[in-house]
Amino acid sequence: MAFSTCPIAVVHAPVERVWDLLSEPSNYAQWWDAQTRAVTPSGSAQPGQCIEAQTTALARRWNVNITVEQVDHAQRMIDLTTRLPFGITVHNHITCVPLDPTTCRVSFG
Repeated sequence: MAFSTCPIAVVHAPVERVWDLLSEPSNYAQWWDAQTRAVTPSGSAQPGQCIEAQTTALARRWNVNITVEQVDHAQRMIDLTTRLPFGITVHNHITCVPLDPTTCRVSFG
């Protein structure tokens, strides 16, 4: 069974600041409900990069494994494949678009 959704939020921060946060996997623990364990290779998001994280739910720890599939820094776009427990795989397409000098729109689908 497939399910598709694309949450969108208006963020009251300059697009450059938001993109800096989203394009640096070592920052992910600041905005997701997981602890980043490893980023290989380290550095800014790049195709083939692997991110290992762990989250807690139902009094258990769960592994989350992410592969960076594609990054377009000029367009502020990143594609990720997220592998969760129970065989759940999520294909994330994240974009960050400026609305004005102090506001941007982030979509996470």
